Amino acid sequence: MNKSSSFNEELRRFHADLGISDDFLEQCSLPLCQEPDALVETEADFYGRPQRLIAPAQQAWQEMKQSAAERGVVIHLISAFRGYEYQYQLIKRKLAAGQDLAQILSINAAPGYSEHHSGRAIDVGTVNCPALEEEFEHTPAFAWLAENAVTFGFSMTYPRGNPFGISYEPWHWCFSENK
Repeated sequence: MNKSSSFNEELRRFHADLGISDDFLEQCSLPLCQEPDALVETEADFYGRPQRLIAPAQQAWQEMKQSAAERGVVIHLISAFRGYEYQYQLIKRKLAAGQDLAQILSINAAPGYSEHHSGRAIDVGTVNCPALEEEFEHTPAFAWLAENAVTFGFSMTYPRGNPFGISYEPWHWCFSENK
């Protein structure tokens, strides 16, 4: 079995267990994100949990964080790489808590579709702002990212009205080596 077919089979198992329809792979407008072969350690996140990224994203994150700090702006990691299993468990916990699947999928991508799987995505926070809340857009950190993140290869994937149907996430930034 090749890597692609085992990847799709794993996703179909996760989706079936979560109640996501069989044709989701064909209907989803989010791109598939395969887990990278190699990840490097980055600093612990805001909660003290170890985090990993692909090497170029890790280097760009460190440079971006340092540049922001040099301008008096504090940014820190809330999360980075998440594997398929983690995403599956995240959605499963929300379902067990009684949340609606459609609502969950407007906030959390289905397993296989989260940019966090790629090792290129980061959720960013700052001081005096709750993590993963829209009010992040009103912080100096967000203003600095909006103006400067592209210089380091990062862009905000889920602005308001994004084509993926994911809720607005001003804290979610993804690295591209094609900056």
